[in-house]
Amino acid sequence: MAGELNGKRVAILAADGVERVELEQPRQALDQAGARTELLSLHDGQIAARNNDLDDAGTFDVDALVRSAAVEDYDALLLPGGTVNPDKLRIDQAAVSFVRDFMESGKPVASICHGPWTLLEAGVVSGRTLTSFPSIRTDLRNAGATVVDQEIAIDGNLVTSRSPDDLPAFCEAIVKTFGGAGVAAEGAR
Repeated sequence: MAGELNGKRVAILAADGVERVELEQPRQALDQAGARTELLSLHDGQIAARNNDLDDAGTFDVDALVRSAAVEDYDALLLPGGTVNPDKLRIDQAAVSFVRDFMESGKPVASICHGPWTLLEAGVVSGRTLTSFPSIRTDLRNAGATVVDQEIAIDGNLVTSRSPDDLPAFCEAIVKTFGGAGVAAEGAR
């Protein structure tokens, strides 16, 4: 996978409460493929990560504020999960607008676990096929999404995954999709 994403700039949008492995492993896969990743958040400094939503899992340095970010500066967007992270993002207007604008741009977007809550808040899941952590599937269905239970769902520019258990498949799918390969109208594993 080395070099597949050379020259690509990927925004990672996350807040305090992000599930550490859901940010760390996809970021490593993107970096190893040659992408330049930048962590956007609601405040500067660092964000607190969690392990299984409950245990402290260290911090990540914030590169830029989402309220100052522009969709045209990035080639793709990653939305990691954790329960608290998307719950904080979905009540921040700048974060919701950034996600909505990114989806409307047609550029690739990937989200795992509870991450699709922010997509839901942005009003961009209706008519789309997604997967997610089981506890938010009813929310997604109520917003007009078709929800599947599989490790990866790809619908146009959108890649979603269920949980940390699916990280190997998710990382592979985002590198391919962010590199311009593997995007299907509707497909999955």
